[in-house]
Amino acid sequence: MPQSTLERPAALLVTSSPQPDERRQDEGSAQKGFGGGKAARGSKRKGRGRRSQSLSKADWGPMGKHPDLDAIVARQRLHLPLSGRLKQEQVNQAWKRCAAEHHPDRGGEHHTMQLVNGARDLLLGRQLS
Repeated sequence: MPQSTLERPAALLVTSSPQPDERRQDEGSAQKGFGGGKAARGSKRKGRGRRSQSLSKADWGPMGKHPDLDAIVARQRLHLPLSGRLKQEQVNQAWKRCAAEHHPDRGGEHHTMQLVNGARDLLLGRQLS
């Protein structure tokens, strides 16, 4: 008659687990990661300076990664991404599209065209005289 799992000896029910010595080796290799430890990582970076994790001054400008509130409004007015770096060509192309739509000679409003021009000037850093 076959034995049920309840009637089997306890030694047969227990799954095998690694020995304590084997666990220590596995833990040590898991700490090394992909690079193979500190010695290998240090040799690759020798002679090169480390880059700073902080943002540069250009990243905080109107066309940088983190624009201020006025620059965000200007980007929105020109239908540009609200965050991330912009290039001068992107701003000029967006301004041309909006100018073609809102120019008073083409049926647009004078005030709206002034807002579009102001947005372009703010993003490109042009000073009002």
